[in-house]
This record gives sequence, structure tokens and C-alpha cells, in this order.
Amino acid sequence: MKALLYQGAEDIQYEDFADPDLKADTDVLVKMTACGICGSDLHIYQGHGFTTDKGYCVGHEAIGEVAEVGKGVRRYKPGDQVMISAAAGCGNCRNCLGGHTNQCTSPGGASCYGLSHALEGCQAEGIVVPMADFNLGHIPEGVTPDQALLLTDNLPTAHLACKNADIAPGKSVAVVGLGPIGLMAVEIAFALGATKVYAIDLVEHRRNQAAELGAIPLAADVARQTIEEDTKGMFLPCVVECVGADATIDMAIKLASRWGTVSAIGVNQNMNFNFPMALAFAKGLTFRIGTCSIQSHWDELIELIRGGRLKPEAFITNRMGLSEGAEAYRLFNNKIDNTLKVVMTP
Repeated sequence: MKALLYQGAEDIQYEDFADPDLKADTDVLVKMTACGICGSDLHIYQGHGFTTDKGYCVGHEAIGEVAEVGKGVRRYKPGDQVMISAAAGCGNCRNCLGGHTNQCTSPGGASCYGLSHALEGCQAEGIVVPMADFNLGHIPEGVTPDQALLLTDNLPTAHLACKNADIAPGKSVAVVGLGPIGLMAVEIAFALGATKVYAIDLVEHRRNQAAELGAIPLAADVARQTIEEDTKGMFLPCVVECVGADATIDMAIKLASRWGTVSAIGVNQNMNFNFPMALAFAKGLTFRIGTCSIQSHWDELIELIRGGRLKPEAFITNRMGLSEGAEAYRLFNNKIDNTLKVVMTP
């Protein structure tokens, strides 16, 4: 089959790759019909990945059609249209069964596609899904393929970010970083009852998109002063950070009010980040960070999509073939022509 492989910094190649095969009775083989590039994939693309491996298949967002099932699979059959959770758990331990994939207690714990050879990625013509009865989901009625693709990672991650920020009716919120997840967080914040959402980014086009959702767009260099003036120095009870850079995490903490909550969902790989402990202590700050248990968010998000409250497909800007994967990564990494969310098909 064909797949996108990581061969080094800024070197994603469309190449022949070993055909996937079922390794366990609980596996399912999915024929990919659409896959996406996530912001966290850019860490790998930029050469700051999670392993020293090369030649592995990248990506962790995909939908498709079931092609083959192991004899131990109960919920799926060939021909089913499915969405693959980016986070894969064992499906047997107490935490997985409770919906907390990120707390999987099995040896090796939770995993994610496309970070190494350990679990090959989803930007491929075929994908093997382990413990498929747990790690797959049927594409539900009333949900389009584009919406289902965004349910595999981006939308649940944005939902977790907002839930972790303690957003509730009547609260004011700041969202720092307006990539796909940040823009989805803006929309979710309003769905959770926020009355005012400040949307902060360096890129004007992304700020404009947030404004179309009802947010107050702010450039990064004026955000703190503007919010301080608007709140008469009180700042905000809820802040969502969607970048993971030192500067944006620092900004998020400074935008939080006393006894406020900061939810950081961006991936920061700086092991020497100087967390402003004194400021957080003085504010009585709640700071939450962590990975998303994708499946646990599906029920609530599906209802919000069906009800028209969330339209995550609006953030898809580019549709390309898998064979154009190298160019797709270049466009997304460099924000060329306002590229925001790239969807690829075989």
C-alpha cells in the first residue's frame, strides 16, 4: 500500500509501505477514506518528534470503511463506515472501561497512532485498529464524513480543553492560539454558555475567523492590555491555551484572574520551561494539562453537531490527495495561503 512516512525533519514522503495485517483476533483493518493533519503532527515534521525512529507512517486522524475483522470482534463487520479514535486504549482495564483511555493501566498504557513504529499511523491506505470494539466508532446518523473525521481528535481535544477550563454559563473566556483546535474551542466555549470569548492569535486571518464565531479578536501584542482594561484589572476566570509554546503558556497564566483556571492543551516539549510558580501561587490558580480520552467525548459532541451548535467542518481549508502529502505538510507548517485544516484522501 501507499502511506506517508517520516524520513527526517521536513521530510514526509509518499512511499510504498508494508500492507497491514491483523495481528490479533480483536483487530480490525480499515480502508482509509479520509485522514487529516493535526497540529501535533507538526512536531514530528519539524524534527522534534516523540522517537528517534524513521520510516514510520505518520498521522492519527482518519475515517474509513471496515475491510476485515478479527474473529474476536463483535461490533463491526466489513463495509461499516467508521471513525478511528486517535487515542487507543486496551479496552479491558478499569480506566478504559470507564472512558479514561489516557489512564490505561495495561502494560504500555494508552497509545497514539503515528508517533513511531510502535503503532503505525493513519495517513495510509490501510490502518490496523487494535482492540477495535473499543477503539473504533461507527459514523453516526446525522454526522457527515468531515464531521466524523474531526471527531477522531481535534474536536474532542478542543472539548477537553474547554471542560478543563471550567467554562460555564455566564463566564468570560480567553482562547490563546487559533489553529483548528483553538477555533473549535471558541465555538465550544459559546456552546457551554460563555458570554464573552477573547480569541488571541498572531495571524489576522485566524482572528477574523474567530470573530465570525462571535469572539473578540485580539492580536497577541495587545491582548493582555485590552483584557486588563475590559475587566478593570480582574482578568478572566477561564483561559484555554492551544499552542504549547512557552510564550503562550506564560500569556495564558497572566490572563487568568485570581482563583481562575488555565487549561493547556498544546504540546510543549521544552523540559526546561520556567513555570511562574509565584504568580500561580499568588492567584490561587488552577492549571490543568493532559491528553484526551477521545471516545469519552463522542456522545456529547455528536449531539451538539446534530443540533447545529458545532460546525467543525467549517475549519477545513484544503482537500488534497494522499500522494500530495509532502506539499500538504509544507502548506500547513508554514501557514501558506491561510491553510488551517488539511484533509487528504487516497
